[in-house]
Amino acid sequence: MGKRPARCYRYVRGPANTRVGTYVRGVPDSRIRAYDTGNRSGDFPLHVHLVSKERCQIRHTALEAARIAVNRHLQRKVGVENYHMTIRIHPHHILRENKMMAVAGADRIQDGMRRSFGKPTDRAARVREGQEIVTVRLNPQHYPIALEALKRANDRFPTPCTYKIGKGEEIVEELRRTKGFSKGIAKVAKLADDKLSDEELAEREAERELAEHELADGETTEEETTEEAQMGEE
Repeated sequence: MGKRPARCYRYVRGPANTRVGTYVRGVPDSRIRAYDTGNRSGDFPLHVHLVSKERCQIRHTALEAARIAVNRHLQRKVGVENYHMTIRIHPHHILRENKMMAVAGADRIQDGMRRSFGKPTDRAARVREGQEIVTVRLNPQHYPIALEALKRANDRFPTPCTYKIGKGEEIVEELRRTKGFSKGIAKVAKLADDKLSDEELAEREAERELAEHELADGETTEEETTEEAQMGEE
């Protein structure tokens, strides 16, 4: 029998079921391999949180998928020593399922039981509205990369999320005033991926503008040459 879809357990209903004992057996272990990844001892001035917009339940498999996505993106873009990521919630709630037959003619064989307790099948974390789910600590120049990583985590959750800056908000305000940031976070992320300093970014921008001017001048020269050739033929 296949696993029931996670949408069946998205909403919070009733009290939390966290008991594991003699009469509640077979509870699966959490799939989350690590709650902290990256440079734990690093002193980073910028803290960015992924915050839930509504009350819901998130399964441990979704949390692990989000952790892998964020960790892989940050590792590839900024390096393992330049960030620290934390999963802020724990899957203590035990999900139960009263398994029913799903074959043809199952209603003749089994009609179920009202208010049945069911058997433990999965784990989930109960999240409040406005609760922090994932926290990323890193340097200010990598802020757009952190937003992209948290967006990838949000894609794996059943709840819409938003971003919140826990520390270093004044640094982000300074970034917003820099050239290129007002045109969109995507452009800044592309520049930040190259891990360049401000002077190198300015030089690259100047080279790009110079190349555009040279290209425009070249097109004008070709048009003039074509016109002169046509006049000579006439």
